[in-house]
Amino acid sequence: MDNYADLDFAKLDLTREERTGFPEVVFCSGKEDEFLLKIFDRLYKENNEVFGTRATKEQFELIKSRFPDAVYDPVSRILKIEKEKKERTGNIAVCTAGTADIKVAEEAAQTAEFFGSEVTRIYDVGVSGIHRLLSKTEEIRKANVVIAVAGMEGALPSVIGGLVKVPVIAVPTSVGYGANFEGLSALLTMINSCANGISVVNIDNGYGAGYIATQINRLAENGNV
Repeated sequence: MDNYADLDFAKLDLTREERTGFPEVVFCSGKEDEFLLKIFDRLYKENNEVFGTRATKEQFELIKSRFPDAVYDPVSRILKIEKEKKERTGNIAVCTAGTADIKVAEEAAQTAEFFGSEVTRIYDVGVSGIHRLLSKTEEIRKANVVIAVAGMEGALPSVIGGLVKVPVIAVPTSVGYGANFEGLSALLTMINSCANGISVVNIDNGYGAGYIATQINRLAENGNV
């Protein structure tokens, strides 16, 4: 069998899970309806489940018309067809500075859950009321890896980095006023953090954070870190 499915407009990677541990994920935004249907159809036949990001409600209705078991979350914009029983292991803590950051955090959390990770959500613990974060310190320390999601000035990952002994994945969001520059200020803060053990993904890239966190979580559970 070929290692990819050639649909003319797309070449779907059928052996990605064998190589990387994760099947191909569909970035739904901007895809034509016909293309999206054919991609979901082929991946579902291959894996019995499909995970899509950045989908619209209209795309969900399109997919659900073909796949009644499709599920859509309007907060994270995740569109998926998922196997009913899935074991989840380990622990990933997903923290947000504010409630406006939850849409990006949920993209991270639900990505990790789809790929088999247990997730602990700790939302609205930004540094403007740091006692909220400190009250959750012990819970956060139980995780194998922490995802810290923040807009505005993006300080949350630095504070968490000074409290835990596990990797922290910083996710800047586009939440903020004018000088936030749609997430650039948070991104620069996180890149320039003086706290150790912090890595940074792109602005609003919850999916990327959830993916990397799952890799770390798997290694921790397998005793490789």
